[in-house]
Formats: sequence, C-alpha cells, structure tokens
Amino acid sequence: MEATSPEPTSPEPTSPEPASPEPTSLAGNRDFRLLWIGGLLASLGAQLASIALPLLVLRETGSAARAGAIGTVSIGALLLSMLPGGVLADRIEQRRLMRLCDVGSLLAVTALVLAVLRGHAPLPLVLLVAAAGALIASTYGPAAGGLLRAVVPPEQARAASARMQARGAAARLVGPLGGGALFAWHPVLPFVAEGVGLLLSTVCVALMRTRSHPEKKAGSVFDRGELTAGIAFIWRQPYLRTLLLIFGLGMNFAFSALMFTTLAVASDGGRSGLGGGTVVSFTAGGAFAGALLAPRLDGRARHGGLVAVSCWAAALTAGVLVVTRAPALIGLLCAACMCLSTIASIGFVSGMLLAAPKDRIGRVQSAAGFLSTLVQPFGPLAGGALLGALGGTRAFAVLALAIALCAAVVTWAPPVRRGPQLQTA
Repeated sequence: MEATSPEPTSPEPTSPEPASPEPTSLAGNRDFRLLWIGGLLASLGAQLASIALPLLVLRETGSAARAGAIGTVSIGALLLSMLPGGVLADRIEQRRLMRLCDVGSLLAVTALVLAVLRGHAPLPLVLLVAAAGALIASTYGPAAGGLLRAVVPPEQARAASARMQARGAAARLVGPLGGGALFAWHPVLPFVAEGVGLLLSTVCVALMRTRSHPEKKAGSVFDRGELTAGIAFIWRQPYLRTLLLIFGLGMNFAFSALMFTTLAVASDGGRSGLGGGTVVSFTAGGAFAGALLAPRLDGRARHGGLVAVSCWAAALTAGVLVVTRAPALIGLLCAACMCLSTIASIGFVSGMLLAAPKDRIGRVQSAAGFLSTLVQPFGPLAGGALLGALGGTRAFAVLALAIALCAAVVTWAPPVRRGPQLQTA
C-alpha cells in the first residue's frame, strides 16, 4: 500500500502559499511531473539492483544461502525502520528529506561500485548496501506520499495515486530484466545505472517548487507515542481499520501464499522455468494494467466495493486452480487478480491520503505499510507447507476457502460499506 509534514520556518513567504497552482489536469502540473519522473528513476534503479545484488553475491561466493540473506536483511531493515521513517516524514520538510534519501542511497551505491571495480565486493558491504536501501526507502516513501498530497488537489488524488502505482509497476516489470542484462554485460553496470538514476532523481526533486509545512516537535523519533500515532489513527477509523485487518493483513497473507503455490505448481516443482516465468510476467502485466485502468473508474465504484471484487476474484482463481493448471490460464487468472487488486489498492491509498490529518500523514502511510508488509514473508511459507502436506488440489481448495472468508467480511462489513470519512484541510 504508498503523505504531508511540519516544515521548518522559512524566511521567504510569510503568508500561506499554495503548494502549486491547481492545474486542470495532472499533465499540466509541473511539480507532479517532476515528482513522478524522479520517483521513476529512483524506482528503476532500485529494481536494477534488486536482481544484481544476489547475482553479485552468487558470483563472489557461490553460495545461494548467502545470496538469499540479502532479501532477509532488506525485509528486516524495512520493517524495523518503517514506523520511524513515517515520523521523520512528518517532522522534516518532505522535499528536503527526499533529496537527503537520494543522496544517502547514492553514497551507498557509489561505495559498492568502487568495490566491484576493484574486483571484490565483500558480503558485509553488500548486506550493508541492501539494508541501507531498505532503511532509506522506508523514509522516502512516506515523504513522497505527503508531498504528493501537497502537489495535487484532492479531486486529482486518485488519478495521481494511480499514476504512481503505474510508475512502480513499470519499474518492477522492466527493472529486473534490465538489471540481469546489464549484469551479464559487466557486474558493475546495474549499480552505475542505479547511481545515475539517483542523481537525476535528486535533480528532479530539487527543481520542484512545492514545499510541505511541518510543525516542529520536540522529543525523540523513537518515542512510543510518535511511532504509534499512525496506527492509533487507523484504529480509530472503522473503514481503514477493517480494510487493513482484512485486506492488508488477511488478504496479503493469503494472496502471497496463493501466488507462491501457483508459481510452484506452474513451474512443475521447479523443473520448468517457462511455466513459472509465465506466471510472473502475467502478474506484473496485470499490476501495470490495473494502475492504468484505475483513473477511469474514479467515481464509478466505491472503494470498498473494489476491494470486495478483488477478494472474490482471488477466491475464484484459487477455486479454478483446484480443477485445472494450464499455464496460460493460470497466468491470465493471476493477471486479472493482480489488476483488480491494484485498482482496489489505489482506491484505498487515495482514500487514506485524504482521510489522514496533514500532520500525521507520513505516520499513517508507514503504519499501513508496516501492517501490510508484516505478514507477507509468511505467506510463501504457509503456501509451501500446504502444498507439501496436502498436495496442489487440496492446497488450492483451502486457500480458496480462506480468501472467500476475507471476501465475505469485506463485502458485508458495515464500516466498509459506509466508506472512508474524509478530513478537511
């Protein structure tokens, strides 16, 4: 699931100044274009490195276990830093904070480039770079979300969120393939490309005119009240609370288990790369298509209704997989599920951005991301355990029942039917 914060006193404008002129469309919004392009360059660089880092460790050590440690370190660092990152996004002017994040990432990548050029990249350095990337991303995301709310008017929030999701989906679709190709040419090239992207991203953010206006607060970033402010706000909002518990936790867990089980079955237990690759490609394409379709549904469907439809689609997919396993059909079903899930996620994120108070929007985003990410690593474990204990048919049947239960709760829960309660600025 991807807010505004307090700004240091500036000697320039003494009266409130609009973040940017309210254009008739996002295409005419200069700051939104800069925010979008800068984020695309940074995201694409991160995706290039996501495939290159484990390949580098495999090349250096020949150990798959050490290569797998990169993902574990990244997820652990992300979970540990997500809530403090939201506090920072609410305390520091967000454009400045994003530039600091880009510069910090650039320094880490530069150190790795120099090590690779010298012919040896020590595992501790690679793990440090992976952890630093996760730590910085946990702060950059809430800051970018807060600045987005300042850049676009409320009526364009859904379309802007959709374009941000499309940007991320495009980076995930192209980045790993490009990173693998660059690595095959020379191991240093993916990291050089990431560094160039981060540098250009810093320039884009620096050219933006919009500023957030944080309120200076005393106290530690790690104060319990500050860290839990986003969770407390979500818990007091029945709509957000219900969707995060069911869609964010329950569905994320069940859907990640379903995707892992589907991938394992489609790849014939790891013996066929074609089947697994088909599922991954279709899924990435579905996410991209959902991000493109989401703005067209603005005003035509309620946020809760979209979430319910995406849950029922996932339950239907699991049910179909009980009786047939044709790779092309599996890919199409997964693409449809991911498309609907992306549309629903965009609706939820845009509603959350509008519902959150400006002084807590970074922490609200971080809390939602933390709760959603918390269960994702355990989904594949559960899917693998079901597949090993019950076999494919029964595993898909169990997952279909679990997802259908989540879908039923989302469909008939009164808070979801009422929709989000928006806050005025």
